[in-house]
Amino acid sequence: MRKSDKMELMAPAGSWEALQAAIDNGADSVYFGVEQLNMRAVSSINFTIDELPEIVNRCQHYGVRTYLTLNTIVYDHDLLVAKNLISAAKDAGVSAVIVADQAVMFMAREAGLEVHISTQINITNIETLKFYASFADTMVLSRELSLRQVKYITEQIEKQQIKGPSGRLVEVEVFGHGALCMAVSGMCHMSLHTYNSSANRGACKQNCRKPYLVIDKESGIELEIDNEYIMSPKDLMVLDFLDQVKDAGVKVLKIEGRGRAPEYVATTIRVYREAIDSLYDGSFTQDRIEKWINDLAKVYNRGFWSGYYLGRKLGEWTTPGSHATQKKIYIGKGWHYYPKAKVAEFKVEAFDIKTGDKILITGPTTGVIEMDIEEMYVNDAPGLYAKKGDIVSIKIDKKIRPADKLYKLVSSQPQESCGVEL
Repeated sequence: MRKSDKMELMAPAGSWEALQAAIDNGADSVYFGVEQLNMRAVSSINFTIDELPEIVNRCQHYGVRTYLTLNTIVYDHDLLVAKNLISAAKDAGVSAVIVADQAVMFMAREAGLEVHISTQINITNIETLKFYASFADTMVLSRELSLRQVKYITEQIEKQQIKGPSGRLVEVEVFGHGALCMAVSGMCHMSLHTYNSSANRGACKQNCRKPYLVIDKESGIELEIDNEYIMSPKDLMVLDFLDQVKDAGVKVLKIEGRGRAPEYVATTIRVYREAIDSLYDGSFTQDRIEKWINDLAKVYNRGFWSGYYLGRKLGEWTTPGSHATQKKIYIGKGWHYYPKAKVAEFKVEAFDIKTGDKILITGPTTGVIEMDIEEMYVNDAPGLYAKKGDIVSIKIDKKIRPADKLYKLVSSQPQESCGVEL
């Protein structure tokens, strides 16, 4: 059960750092992969079966739901693996599994696990949703639907009283922010055909993010096109019309990004947490929207567009790589923490650092911390500047550990597109 009547904010967790960042910044739920059979089996740092209990325990401590992704194509030789993963998820107390294969769906139901239908199943109408309601309480709709179509489906759920196995009305989840694929609901075959590496098995080579030439095979003439990256969509962003998403009856908003850095998770979840809360307290204003969009533009993005929710028929394309207005530079690692004084020490291993710099700290237990250096000690003496080999002491309320990494945040070089394109 969701912990409130608000739209649930669902965060990606591709690493321990990202998991903690999601928790710290207000996620209601997290989704993650374990070893195999998930759509980010290659592009993110997946957890192991042995780590499942710790993931669940950490999340349960904060009242955060846990969703295990088992949403790839499944072959006969995968069935035992799937069964073992489901058994481990059940034993660990995972809240639900996200599935796209009917065999895995049956396994999860037999194990007594809550089932969520993945977007890979491509639910685009109320009758298909009604069919899967026999197995699942939450349906992730196709990414290609407009908000008008989404709203019709949610209205029909209420009107027809379509309930899942739990006896509750089926809830609708949509993809709200992050990378978009040029294929229908992510079901792409390009990587398989060109690299024998299937995207639908979690091993996408991202062909669509590359430039291509268009050549007439008969004449040899190369055709000139306006944008050479014609298969690389901008990132989806619904922030500026989040009120319409809510009004469409969406119950769960999914943030994409299991392959992205923990600071991306921290910033994106914080922004959408504030935005969702503002919808319910009446403070969702244009000024706040503009500030939130500027914050989103600081972390990795390919530029933003509204997807198909507002009725657009063609995609908006971008150049690969980040359009972020801010980038991080590695400085050093955690050295020691003095809990009584709340002082953290770091060893500088790379670039210099000085007072006034904005820093980023990430760690498996620490999560993500962003702050400005107001004062610091260098090698146990007051200092304004530190170089490679120095030990830097900074006052920080949260405990720092040796596994933590210290970065400096700086502005990116000016680009024609800052990524804030609506």
